[in-house]
Order: sequence, then C-alpha cells, then structure tokens
Amino acid sequence: MKAAGSEDSRVGTSYHEIHLSEDPQRRLVWREIASYLSGFIPESAAALELGAGYCDWINQVQAKERVATDLWDDITHHADAGVRCVVGDVIQVLRSLSPQRFDAILASNFFEHFNHEALNPLLEQVRERLQEDGVLIVIQPNFTYAYRQYFDDYTHRAVFTAVSLQAFLRSKGFEIVRVEPRFLPLTMKSRLPKWGWLVRAYLRSPIRPLAGQMLIVARKTGGKKG
Repeated sequence: MKAAGSEDSRVGTSYHEIHLSEDPQRRLVWREIASYLSGFIPESAAALELGAGYCDWINQVQAKERVATDLWDDITHHADAGVRCVVGDVIQVLRSLSPQRFDAILASNFFEHFNHEALNPLLEQVRERLQEDGVLIVIQPNFTYAYRQYFDDYTHRAVFTAVSLQAFLRSKGFEIVRVEPRFLPLTMKSRLPKWGWLVRAYLRSPIRPLAGQMLIVARKTGGKKG
C-alpha cells in the first residue's frame, strides 16, 4: 500500500518509514513484473497507477503516457522523468481526469486498504476512466494464502480472496481475463533473492514458494453495473 487508506483517512510519512521503507531492490523486481505484464499494456497506451508510492511499477511500464497518483506528497521525488504525478485523494483525482482516458489502470496492494463503502464509488470511477476494453491490473494479498499475516499491516480494511475479488469486479462491470491466485510473495522483505533472472524464473514457474499475493486482470465491459 502506498499512502492509501479508507475513503477519508490520510496515511503520512510514518507509514512508509515503519511498514514500507524504500528498497532499491524493489525496482529490479518490478522491472520483471512490468515485462511479464507488458502484453496488457501496449507502448501506445495511457497508463495510470493508483497509490503509486515509490513509483516502482509505473516507472517500469513502457507506455506513451504514464500517470501516478497517491496521497503521499513524496511520490513526486520517486517518479521517473515522463511520469506525471497527481497528489490527492484517489476519488477526487479520478474525477478530475477525463472519462475513458486510460488503456490500463494499475493497482498494487491498494484496494485492501479501503472499506467496502469506499470501494464501491472507487471502482465506479476506475471504470469511468478506462477506455472501452481497457484493463484494470490488480496485484494484492490473497487472504486464502496470506491470512496469517494479512492484518500485520494495520491499514488493511477489506478482505479479498481470488474468488471474491473476481466476483466484486464482475459486479462493477468488468470481465476477468486472467487470474493467478499465487503470484508473488506477500512482501518484498521475503528471503527470496531479487536478481532479475531469478524473478523471471519465479514468474514462469508453476510452483511459487511463499506466494501470498494474487494477480487479477479485468477488462471493462460494455454494460455499466454497480
């Protein structure tokens, strides 16, 4: 999570210092993740990352337009050249952006930090900002495999499994195009080495030790729901 929370709570610098300190090795991991998911984000695309934090993901995305948003003011110090930063409450930021602007919206360890009353309007805004057939790419803890550590992060609010998150996204006007219930370790602080070739091997392997995060790719459908 990167400076997200419930719909009206702001998480300050202390969260990053205590729970999500900067780690240069994360950039190496996200380079491989971005490459693994590049088929969903053409180089001609416009991409937006929600709760971008240290911008490790959006910095690695190869897209014509890249936008990062977060409540955390320091996001501007971590974005690469070519990444536009918008600081503010995610709902307000999304409302300020043009409808059907983005081909891809990215959310890593983000939605679990909102209660369901906040998630409903948030997903509606996400859907409105996507082009027709645009994709929402979600990486976040899968409670099925991460239940022991799930609430070690004191800002977690919603509980999702790979099954329940798919159902929730369908109810908001998305179709599911890819699901990997065991995608990544729950935290980058794991003992797994972060060399590029090992990350590539891990992502290609049918067996992923310590995987507690899931991947879901959902495409905007024609009929509005919610």
